[in-house]
Amino acid sequence: MEPTLVILAAGMGSRFGGLKQITAVDDHGHAIIDFSLFDAYRAGFRKVAFIIKHEIEEDFKAAVGRRMEKYFDVKYVFQQLDKLPEGYSVPEGRVKPWGTGHAVLCAKDAVDGPFAVINADDFYGPSAYQTVYDFLSAERPANEHAMVAYQLRNTVTEHGTVARGICQVENGYLTDVVERTKIKKDGENAAFTEDGETWIPVSGEAQVSMNFWGFGPSMMEELERRFPAWLDASLPKNPEKCEYFLPFVANALIKENEGSVRVLDCHETWHGITYREDMPDVVNYIASLRQQGVYPETLLD
Repeated sequence: MEPTLVILAAGMGSRFGGLKQITAVDDHGHAIIDFSLFDAYRAGFRKVAFIIKHEIEEDFKAAVGRRMEKYFDVKYVFQQLDKLPEGYSVPEGRVKPWGTGHAVLCAKDAVDGPFAVINADDFYGPSAYQTVYDFLSAERPANEHAMVAYQLRNTVTEHGTVARGICQVENGYLTDVVERTKIKKDGENAAFTEDGETWIPVSGEAQVSMNFWGFGPSMMEELERRFPAWLDASLPKNPEKCEYFLPFVANALIKENEGSVRVLDCHETWHGITYREDMPDVVNYIASLRQQGVYPETLLD
C-alpha cells in the first residue's frame, strides 16, 4: 500500500501571530510547507492529507492545496472540536484543539495504509522524508512504527522556549518519550523547566521527537481505541486545555508490548517559525541550501 503523508496544518500559530502555514520564506513566495511537499515528492510520496480548520479552508486551498493537486492525490481533513466519540461533548469554555493524536484521528477516513505525519510549519530536511518513505514502503508488521529523531541542539531557537519530546532509545527502538513543554537553548546544550523557575540541564545530543512519525496501518485503530479512556482520565483534571498527543499513544503501545517504534536518526538541522523572530534564520538557511543546489529555484508550482 502506498504511504500517505499526513500534514498537520490546523494551528493558526498563536505564538507566531498569523497564519504561518502559508507565510513565504523565500523570494518566490514559497512557504515551509512547499519545501516539505517538494522533499516528500522527491522521496516517493504521492498521497497527501491536509488537516486544516474550516476557517482557513479557502486561504489554504488557494495558497497550497490546489497547486499540489497536480502532483498528489490530495485529501482535506477538518479537525473539529466536536469530533468526539459517541457520548462525549465539548466542555463549556473549551476552544483549544484536542492535540496531535486527535488531529491524526480526524484523518482516519483519508488514510488507507501506512502513513507519515509532519507539522506544516516545520522544516525537516530532505533526508528525513526519504528515510521515512523507505521505512513505510518496506514490508513490516502493521504495528511496527517509526519516529525521526533529531539532536536537541539542532531544534532549539534563540527567541524563546519550545516544546520537545525527549526520547529514550535502546537498540534503535524507542522506549520512552517525555514531552517537555518549556525548553530553552543553553549554548550547545539546553535546559527545561516544569515550574517556570527551576531549570534542569539536558544534553544538546539528546534525541528528540519533532512530530515526524511513520505509522503502520494499525495506528489509526489504536488512536481511536484509546481516545475515550484518555478523555475519561483527562477531562476531569483539565477540561479546557488537555491534549491528546501522539507520543502518549506511542508510549502506551511500547509499555503494553502492543507495538514498537523504530528510531530513525536524522542529522538534519530542523528549522521552524515558532516565533516571528525566527523568520530571518529560516529564510537564510533555505537560501543557503539553494546556493548549495539542494533545491531548485522552482518547486512544485
